[in-house]
Amino acid sequence: MTKIIERTVQDIGLVETQYFTFGNPPSEFMLESGEKLGPVTLAFETYGTLNKNKSNAILILHALTGNAHVAGFHPDEKDPGWWDNMIGHGKGFRHR
Repeated sequence: MTKIIERTVQDIGLVETQYFTFGNPPSEFMLESGEKLGPVTLAFETYGTLNKNKSNAILILHALTGNAHVAGFHPDEKDPGWWDNMIGHGKGFRHR
């Protein structure tokens, strides 16, 4: 297990969760019921570098985790993200 963690640190390294908030008043989402929804804050992480024509982005959404930490390590945590075994060099999704 230590070997996998060492390799993951080399592949992804330390990551930081970022946040984007939208739907602030007066621009909330209007629902069919007439109720308003907002503001909404999305948490996300990015890996690698976006190419010049921005065609190498992949959106990965969680189903039931409620956790935006997909791969790599946060500085204050010992466990990698929940899909770390799928993102990185030689894995299902390359981040470079």
